[in-house]
Formats: sequence, C-alpha cells, structure tokens
Amino acid sequence: MTELMDRNLVLELVRVTEAAALAAARLMGRRDRDAADQAAVDAMRYTLNSLDIDGTVVIGEGEKNQAPMLYIGERVGTGSPPAVDVAVDPIDGVTLLANGRPGALSVVAVAERHTLFFTHLAYIDKIVVGPNAKGAININAPVRENLRRVAEAENREVDDLTVVMLDRPRHERLIKEVREAGARIKLISEGDVAPGIMAAMEEDTGIDLLMGTGGSPEAVLMACALKCLGGDMQCRLWPRDERERQILVDEGHDLDRVFTVDDLCKGQNVFVAVTGITDGELLRGVRYTGGYARTTSLMMRSISGSVRWMEAKHDLRRLREIAGPRYEGVKHKKAHS
Repeated sequence: MTELMDRNLVLELVRVTEAAALAAARLMGRRDRDAADQAAVDAMRYTLNSLDIDGTVVIGEGEKNQAPMLYIGERVGTGSPPAVDVAVDPIDGVTLLANGRPGALSVVAVAERHTLFFTHLAYIDKIVVGPNAKGAININAPVRENLRRVAEAENREVDDLTVVMLDRPRHERLIKEVREAGARIKLISEGDVAPGIMAAMEEDTGIDLLMGTGGSPEAVLMACALKCLGGDMQCRLWPRDERERQILVDEGHDLDRVFTVDDLCKGQNVFVAVTGITDGELLRGVRYTGGYARTTSLMMRSISGSVRWMEAKHDLRRLREIAGPRYEGVKHKKAHS
C-alpha cells in the first residue's frame, strides 16, 4: 500500500473520531442510547466520506439492512487510493455515555484492503498484554500459569499485576482463578477497547492484562492498536450456543484455533485514532466552553510505531457552517429545524 505509506493517515482519521465524539457528547447522561449512537454515526460517516481513501467498512455497526448505521460492506471515502479496510466503533461504551459515566470513546482503525478479520459471531475470548510480555501468554494454559509467565516477563510478582475484565456472570470462574492466583482484579461494566489499549502500553497505566470474553469487533480494534503499540494478544472464538457454533462452522472457522494479533489484523501499515467522549482513565472527555469544545485524542501508526496524544480546540460555529448540526447532537438539530 505505497500510497498510504506516503501519508500519515492517522492525522486525517482523528478528525473522524473527533466529529463522532463532539456529536455524541451533547447527549451525555440523557439515557438515550439510540440517539447518542445515531449522532455519532452521522458525524463519523460525514467525516469519513471526506477522506481521500477507497474504504470498505469491515468492522461496523451491523449488516446493510441495519442502515443508517455504518454497516459492514459500506463504502466510505472519496473513492481515490489507497484501498483500505475500515473498522469503526462510533461509541465504545454507549451505555456509559447514556448514563453519564466515565470511559466512553470513539475509535476508528484503517489497514490495507483484505487484512482485517471478520466473523458474524458476537464474542471472542482473549488475553491482552504489553510489549514486555509478548510471547509469554498461552490462552490454552491455566490462568495461574499465564499470570506467572507475565509477571516473570515484567520482572514482577503475580500479586503486583492488575487484570481488567468485563463484570459479567460468564466470568465468575475466571474471576475466581485470578483471585486464587493472587493478582488484583479491576471489573468494568462496559467498553473494553480502552482497557485493552492501556494493558498494551509501556507506560504505567495501572492495567497489566485484559482477560475474558468480549465483542469480536472490539477484539479486531484492539489488534489494530496492538500492531501499533507492540503488545500481544491471543484469542479463541466463543460461541454462546449451538446456533452460533454452526455459524462459525459454516464460515469455515476452526473452533480450536488460537488467533493472534496478526490473524485479526494482517496489515503492516495500520492507523488507529481514538477520541474521548466522557472522561476516562485513557482520555479526557469532550469539554464545552461557550462556542468552543475541547477534545483529547490518541493516534497510532504501526509502520513507525508512533503514538501521539492530541488536544484540540474546536470552533463550533465554524463547524456548523461546514457540516450543519452534525457536531452538536440534538441541541442544534432543534435550533435548525
């Protein structure tokens, strides 16, 4: 993908996540998941279609018949090279946003065409670690063994480690095994992309591993981030019932296969942009000050290994002149109706 290698596309992608965050943040705490999601999708689609890419959404909000969400197979961009796969999550943690809780963010990743993994299955079991523990994990090994090996790679003790996972009944056994091994546990209610990124960072983020089952789209987005950060992940497909098992068989998947970062994201030139919507441990949320808004974003590029944090100030009046009410959620939609 020589055209893409000559452009740092992440500096353009961050406009996409900023737009989604600005549109969705106005609905913080209003307990309207659908309105928040739609506001983020509208702004994200509008901005994606302004980029000079020939993009196909591989990880999106659902199938084509679920439009107007950003659907799987949707073409985005102006249609000019480079040809890329696009993974989107307009709001990771939409319930967090709807309830005014921390940790909601917007994510977009781009990689070479035909390099991102896709399945109709909803869930994947995974372990995510940082660069120091790369090669130390084995998802088929006991939890205690994985924690021992990660601690050894990090030159620490198991009881120094903090494991983050979604607070779900399906994780009761995993929680018990982590506790018995002696590691600390951080349970989250929703939104595991940010903790996955934090587990993979070399900086002291307070999270050492992410474990447990979560959404397959989120797993692919994490794999894209891990390509940039140098962390490691192993995954297994996790069908919840016989119907999902049959879907995987029909798709040609080996249910015993262990997936790696390179299986979920085969691309070598990968770009990831993340913008905070509500305040979280990874990023600050959107701040409004009169006619302006401030956003905080994280940008990553795999080929160079560069990671950038960016704070931006947005003139909302000028944005409305360019894009109409998309950046303002419901507030200015009413004013302009």
